[in-house]
Amino acid sequence: MRARHLAVATGLLGLLCVPAHAEARDIGRDTLPAHDGWAAAAGGTTGGAAADDAHVHTVTDRAGLVRALDGGSDTPKIIKIAGTVDANTDDDGDRLDCADYATDGYGLKKYLAAYDPRTWGPAKPSGPQEEARQASAARQAERIVLPVGSNTTIVGLGSRAVLKGASLQVKDADNVIIRNLDLRDAYDCFPVWQPNTGGLGDWKTAYDNIWLRGATHVWIDHVTLSDQGHPDEREPTHFGRNYLRHDGLLDITNGSDLVTVSWSRFTGHDKAVLIGNSDSATSDRGSLRVTLHHNEFTSVVQRAPRVRFGQVHLYNNRYVVPDGAPYRYSLGVGTESALYAENNAFTTPGHVEAADLVKSWNGSALHQSGTLFNGYPVDLLAIHNAYNSGGERDLTADVGWTPTLHTKIDSARTADRVVARGAGAGRNP
Repeated sequence: MRARHLAVATGLLGLLCVPAHAEARDIGRDTLPAHDGWAAAAGGTTGGAAADDAHVHTVTDRAGLVRALDGGSDTPKIIKIAGTVDANTDDDGDRLDCADYATDGYGLKKYLAAYDPRTWGPAKPSGPQEEARQASAARQAERIVLPVGSNTTIVGLGSRAVLKGASLQVKDADNVIIRNLDLRDAYDCFPVWQPNTGGLGDWKTAYDNIWLRGATHVWIDHVTLSDQGHPDEREPTHFGRNYLRHDGLLDITNGSDLVTVSWSRFTGHDKAVLIGNSDSATSDRGSLRVTLHHNEFTSVVQRAPRVRFGQVHLYNNRYVVPDGAPYRYSLGVGTESALYAENNAFTTPGHVEAADLVKSWNGSALHQSGTLFNGYPVDLLAIHNAYNSGGERDLTADVGWTPTLHTKIDSARTADRVVARGAGAGRNP
């Protein structure tokens, strides 16, 4: 019980540390300003602003958060997170680790022995150890997958509100706001081996820090998303592949629509933001309208964002690739995507060139203007077309639409400066 007492004490300390002006302003009642990106369309986004006093909750632990979420109900609600809430805890607030979730005889050494490609071959894993892995994974999912329903606002109190180990999932819900919260380490204890992925096989993980599935009118603002605590680069290699524990930081899929992501920080991760989950998901046509502005992507390997089908406005974002950090690309131009990129700033070490910033995944068009690369203006479209491998078709500049819902668009140089100071949780939204 000592862990529970410490968690409660930490939460109460977080409450005491909240500045008086933060509570007086009550960002829980904030709504998305007019014209602030796609989430301002078709009536805008108000989250839980209409909640009555009985549905305004301050939570300091997982149990309190689960009660406040109310199973993902549509009842207007405001949830304020104080201190650190750890999703990997039991009903008494005691910490759970991967061994606590393992069941039916699952063991990593047993799993590796059973599905070693040298003996198992290319078939999909099946049998006792895969069944035990699935059962163990289901036990973890019961604790860390947290459903967010319609008409919900989730905000962090003060400058140190953390949601650790959780996967917030907004599924088939409308009108959701998530703000001023550090979401970290959606850690998968039980990755699955996929022998045929990428030719050599790979490990697949289950959880994103935030996953929007069929979600509409969502505003994500001043959040920080990372793997902090368990970076994948420190994980071992099994079957010649990195034993990944994290999926995306933010995935927007399955017909999600009218989303604004602003003043947030994506850091220390491989695949940051996925918009559209499949080239074959043609039902996404007309959806996946997303605005990303004044966000920082630092130490992110790829998908910042990767887009399929959607009309995505990307402006005044800051990209930083530290020296020695792994990097593949930033802007992924996918099937039928319509990415409109304005006044974004990139800072990279010498081994990353401007031609590396854009990757086409069966895309056809990219609008870009005002791009700054290591302090100099560049034309990413012209550079991509000049340097593409020949296996990719040239991109055109006509994406078929022009954004009208946006805040003031600064120069990339100004955006680089203000985003460095203002993006992320605890930065006075």
